[in-house]
Amino acid sequence: MDNRIAESELIINNRGAVYHLDVRPDELAHTIITVGDPDRVGAVSKHFDKIEGKYQHREFVTHTGYIGNKRLSVVSTGIGTDNIDIVLNELDALVNIDFETRQVKSTLTSLQIIRLGTSGALQENIPVDSFVVSSHGLGLDNLMNYYVFENTNAEKQLMESFRGQVFLQPGGANPCLFEASAKLQEHFTDGFHTGITVTCPGFYAPQGRVLRGALSNPNLIDKLTSFSYEHHHITNFEMETSAIYGMGRVLGHECLSISAIVANRIRQEFSKDGGAAVAALVEKGLGIVAAI
Repeated sequence: MDNRIAESELIINNRGAVYHLDVRPDELAHTIITVGDPDRVGAVSKHFDKIEGKYQHREFVTHTGYIGNKRLSVVSTGIGTDNIDIVLNELDALVNIDFETRQVKSTLTSLQIIRLGTSGALQENIPVDSFVVSSHGLGLDNLMNYYVFENTNAEKQLMESFRGQVFLQPGGANPCLFEASAKLQEHFTDGFHTGITVTCPGFYAPQGRVLRGALSNPNLIDKLTSFSYEHHHITNFEMETSAIYGMGRVLGHECLSISAIVANRIRQEFSKDGGAAVAALVEKGLGIVAAI
């Protein structure tokens, strides 16, 4: 049986790099920081002691370098779970597919992938400019419905409780939920809030914002905020975390999402200096990652 992956399925460019990221296998570290904004890549890599290489194609920017002896790559994903589908698959391909034979390697590599992003709080007691570690990613998009995956019993129970408490419009999202990597999460406790992060398929109506388009589910934020199961609560929402956790589950990578809170939707507050909050998260996060 031919297990070769066809050129139409895995696109490799003329310099031997994967298509969207324009990165070759030797140009990627096994510890990866993801950020949404391409301009934020340089704000992360400026903390590197040495930059080995810089690569860019469209909104996907990658810098690989070192903090001390720790080799790191920082990669911009752009916004949304569709971009996460591209980035996570291509990061996985770079380490787990032989680009010469186009076959999956017999020995697989598990990457460490840490998202440093922004988010809006859904609990009054989580102030702007604070940091939240996502214990779970709960997706209100439909990306993971295109993949085969297994949930743990604990995830299934939490998801069942969510479905019982939070009504979603028929024909809309089929929600899914995944836990963070326990191996990574244990390093991010001091100075961090922790809770379930909801991932939305858009910034406006999917996150309860009304400009000129009316909402089909106007009480969604209230339902998310009031959700409770055992010690679990929904702390925040954004647009990538559940896809990172879900693709990590499918592909066998250790994933963690950490957010700087730039808005509190319950207090209706927005950070007076979101850039400073993100910069503080980057500095604190990198210090921890470099020591892992």
